[in-house]
Amino acid sequence: MAIPENEQPRRRRLKGLSFNKMIPNILTLLAVAAGLTSMRFALHERWELAVFAIVIAAILDALDGRVARLLKGASKFGAELDSLSDFVCFGVAPAMILYLWAMENAGRPGWILVMLFAMCMGLRLARFNVALDDEDAPAWKAHFFTGVPAPAGAGLVLLPMVLSFQWAPEFFRDPWVVSFFLFVVGGLTVSAVPTFSFKRLKVTNRWILPTMLIVAGLAAFAVSVPWMTLSAILILYILTFPFSIQAHRRFQRRSSGADDGPEDDAGAEPQA
Repeated sequence: MAIPENEQPRRRRLKGLSFNKMIPNILTLLAVAAGLTSMRFALHERWELAVFAIVIAAILDALDGRVARLLKGASKFGAELDSLSDFVCFGVAPAMILYLWAMENAGRPGWILVMLFAMCMGLRLARFNVALDDEDAPAWKAHFFTGVPAPAGAGLVLLPMVLSFQWAPEFFRDPWVVSFFLFVVGGLTVSAVPTFSFKRLKVTNRWILPTMLIVAGLAAFAVSVPWMTLSAILILYILTFPFSIQAHRRFQRRSSGADDGPEDDAGAEPQA
């Protein structure tokens, strides 16, 4: 039996999408291109360019989320694409670079460690995506990551290669040294260690000019001595771990005190 034309379900027309809202996804795709290109450079043993491509991917990863919020172009599609990009750029690419650079001669144990790091990064990103849906998390949690974030993890695991560009290349290229970084950094990405999140860092009025001067100084050093600057940034990031753990505990104590206070006044038992 034919359905009358006026009663047939109407097809939904695709609505047009503003180009501004496409910019964050374009930046994410450029980050994927940078991550894949880093592996191409590694295949040709152009190690400095391989690390530089990962740095470019990290910069693009930092920009796409901020641009999405500024242009109001955030979407579920963009979040999923960003997660896949992070796995390629900061999980697979650094692991393959290190395998071709130092771990290929380590045999099966070297390959196992390389795979372990990539798997840890995948688990870290999956946990991060799940945590985004937690609406009951306190507001202060936004100042911290659980474990080392993906771009920082990629930088830390590549630290031996970055240091080898400046000093003792034979020492830092030793499979034992690289294995140590693969194992430790992979563990940090899936750990419960709280690390600072600088996404919502606000600069007060009196610190605007000094901050601009610091950024200008970093830019000058990055142009003049890029690998020394990158090494210093990564080492300074490691040194922030004790402070982030202490700050996280301080927030936890304050939050527990705020939660327990009204219950004690009412004579109710505190919840576990």
